[in-house]
Amino acid sequence: MSLKELHEAAHGKGVALTADGHWGGSPRSVAFNAQWFRIAVDPGTGGIKILRSVHSADAGKVMNPMQCRGRVEGGVAQALGATLFEQVLVDGGGKVITPAFRCNRLPAYADVPRTEVHFMRTSDAIGPLGAKSMSESPFNPVAPAFANALRDTTGVRFTELPLLRDRVWPALEEHRAGGAVPGRPAGRHPSREGPA
Repeated sequence: MSLKELHEAAHGKGVALTADGHWGGSPRSVAFNAQWFRIAVDPGTGGIKILRSVHSADAGKVMNPMQCRGRVEGGVAQALGATLFEQVLVDGGGKVITPAFRCNRLPAYADVPRTEVHFMRTSDAIGPLGAKSMSESPFNPVAPAFANALRDTTGVRFTELPLLRDRVWPALEEHRAGGAVPGRPAGRHPSREGPA
């Protein structure tokens, strides 16, 4: 039975579908991460080159810097895949039409830049020996930081991933022509505007 059928059946009988949940696990701390990019964009093709990648992580007391640095670099690489390459397409019936890696490009070693990793010197009162988790948190700031770098470089705010050439180039062309670009008003980027 689909969720839609379940909802319709419950609604037909006057039954409200509700749920309660709770989590009773131990307290934990939140890790904080920040990402910065310097990029170059080819206005003729929409191609993007990453010139520099810097990541800052609040991992609490880092017990194994080499392992933690590898975890951060891996998280940045994974997030760059989602930001620049990976696109899962779904048809009107909800079926994934990019089911294999040959249909959905993943980044290769040459696609991922070296990322400078900097650890903040903090200590966590909850974590073991003052450490914090670094599992998925390095992933989180990558796409927003990249979109901000792309906006700063081109004057166009992109709000949809991945940032493929066939998405970037038409938006740049429309921006150059003075048309409206999805996600931001038409015209020049405020930081690029001179005196009237």
